[in-house]
Amino acid sequence: MKRYLIAACLALGMTNAAHADPVRTLNLGFVGGANAPEAIAMGQFAEEVLDKTNGRLAVRLQGGGALGGDREVIEGVQLGVIDMTVVSTSIVVNFAPEFALFDIPFLFRDFDHAEAVLGGPVGQEMLDGLPDKGLVGLAFGGMGFRQLTNNVRPVKTPADVEGLKIRTQQNDLHIAVWRDLGVLPTPMAIPEVYSALQQGVVDGQENPVGAIINNRFGEVQKYMSLTDHAFTPLVLLVSPSVYSSLSDEDKAIFVTAAKNAMERNRKEVDAVLQTGIETLESQGVSVTTDVDKAAFRAELDDLYRDFAQRFGQDKLDAISETK
Repeated sequence: MKRYLIAACLALGMTNAAHADPVRTLNLGFVGGANAPEAIAMGQFAEEVLDKTNGRLAVRLQGGGALGGDREVIEGVQLGVIDMTVVSTSIVVNFAPEFALFDIPFLFRDFDHAEAVLGGPVGQEMLDGLPDKGLVGLAFGGMGFRQLTNNVRPVKTPADVEGLKIRTQQNDLHIAVWRDLGVLPTPMAIPEVYSALQQGVVDGQENPVGAIINNRFGEVQKYMSLTDHAFTPLVLLVSPSVYSSLSDEDKAIFVTAAKNAMERNRKEVDAVLQTGIETLESQGVSVTTDVDKAAFRAELDDLYRDFAQRFGQDKLDAISETK
């Protein structure tokens, strides 16, 4: 955290005396709070960029939705009015539909498998297609696996989710999956979710443990089930106008710093997972660990046939066979 705070100060223009050249400051907007894993990782990114460019380039962290929600920030990056963002690929789907591949439930075996896919040919192919959508992708990371919380009942089997009104991301594939399971999916921007849970507008939500804690959902939820139903990748995006203005040397610095930041993000996510369940239990949340994941997967067989047609069975096989 100390390094994150130092990076934030430097990024805000408080350069040290060794940086003689003028500083160009780039705004990096995101919705996570200061303690979120991606915020800490982006602090490291900002520090590394500042250091490796000798103060010529600084990154100002604009977290907590200061520049808008995820979709608004991505639109800003496309338009060049926001320089960078780090965001869930589930939101990028609204701009690059092929990213819906990563939203397929039970696609990844574990975090290591997800990183191998995202850092391999499949992930690179996705990044290579982003410039056509008015975006440049520097690196993938991950927020971890999504878990289900609600205020109605513990969830162990597919029958337990029927009729629940669950907040989902603004993502058609997510909505289709939950609807297929008998849920009433309710798309909603993350800043609205706490009050919606508190007021009973929705029964529950689904997010990685870190996001559940950082958004204080444990204060307004009774049950959490470790469903591991979907992995949430992150991607660090930069405006094409900004990226094209960088020298080849600075582009290489940005890409390397982005990859290093995503490694830091993984460490922070792992740390949250180690303590997160205990934190939620201390808030009175009942945690169900013996979820019948195979039964959930079996309920989605029809959708999986649709996924094979939409994305190609060869691509699904390539992901499954990645070691």
